[in-house]
Amino acid sequence: MKIAKNKVVSVTYELSTKDESGQIVLLEKADPKNPMVFLFGHSGLPEKFEAELDGLDNGSAFQFTLESDEAYGDFEDEAVVRLPLDIFKVEGQFNEKDFPVGTFVPMSDSEGNMMQGRVLEVTDKDIQMDFNHPLAGMDLYFKGTVVEVRDASAEEIAHGHAHGPGGHHHH
Repeated sequence: MKIAKNKVVSVTYELSTKDESGQIVLLEKADPKNPMVFLFGHSGLPEKFEAELDGLDNGSAFQFTLESDEAYGDFEDEAVVRLPLDIFKVEGQFNEKDFPVGTFVPMSDSEGNMMQGRVLEVTDKDIQMDFNHPLAGMDLYFKGTVVEVRDASAEEIAHGHAHGPGGHHHH
């Protein structure tokens, strides 16, 4: 069965990028025990990622690069902001140990859109957070294998994501 819209696809992969010195760094890995499972055409993954997999079938190997502008866009300085500690207080208290540097904190903007902010610095007045996607500004190198392609159930199509082990959960 070939990958196409509304198929549930399982892939194993290694995702790498280059650091400032040009060395290849492994960012994440999906192995056969924990493949990435997604509903093709609804994955929320970069379009080019899906385009590269389109039409492959079970057992196909793939290898491709997404330039940063085809992946998660360039790193934007405007997405790094300082937020007053007040908004992080629970019952009037700010608990610094809940905000170690490097942690991702789920936040919502004024329109209620969920976003992840990464803590860069905590002062006695504010928290500096980075709302860029963690992979912003990076060229991404994917190398992997298609493990399984199957028809999606009506429920999966209605919900817009794969169910069951490894399926993408609601963000």
